Amino acid sequence: MIKKVGARYSPALMDRLEILRFLNERGLPMFSNPYYIMRVLDRLSCTVTLKSGGIPMPETTITEDAGAAEQAVDRYGEAVFKPLYTSKARGMTVIRAGSGARSEIDDFRAKYGIMYIQKKLDLGGQDLGVAFMGGEYLTTYARCGDGSSWNTTTNSGGKYRAYSPSEETIALARKAQDLFGLDFTCVDVAETAEGPMVFEVSAFGGFRGIQTAGGMDAAALYVDYVLERISR
Repeated sequence: MIKKVGARYSPALMDRLEILRFLNERGLPMFSNPYYIMRVLDRLSCTVTLKSGGIPMPETTITEDAGAAEQAVDRYGEAVFKPLYTSKARGMTVIRAGSGARSEIDDFRAKYGIMYIQKKLDLGGQDLGVAFMGGEYLTTYARCGDGSSWNTTTNSGGKYRAYSPSEETIALARKAQDLFGLDFTCVDVAETAEGPMVFEVSAFGGFRGIQTAGGMDAAALYVDYVLERISR
């Protein structure tokens, strides 16, 4: 039921989730709760929740003003511009401080309106998907870039690899996902020189990465989890 159009989730998706929320609130079991899904699909809502929960994230600016966006780029030196609704880096672009930055900012603003801007971090060529089911840690996989792109997504040539994160990374990811109450989620984490940082909490991603990296059939485990929950 999740449909994407171009770089964004379909505008109709949030309306469909509201219909599902209506049914869920009248007793129809759903996994995850549609309201919780809506909170993470909107990058702004997800960020506000993470920041309010004390989760370390890259420095972030959210604005509709091109001048404020240019000041943010100057401050960060290099920034990633993201649409509010997207996945796998679709629609995202890197803008560097300099004489051409304002033109790139104006182009992004004309297309998306609100600009979600994060300081670009040195990821060391990879970031992590830390998976949880029912709030319990499941596994972690790494997305490893091939050097051809600034991001590590499989859309840009990245590959899934098995990975054993530090206890600090798992603890941070657990704290982040606790804020949303999703039945299944992957927390996007980067291990940086300043410690682990969270990019976002995902409502849908992870099955393929978990299967490819570690051979674990998370979809089957999720079915078992849902059936057990329904049987209570």
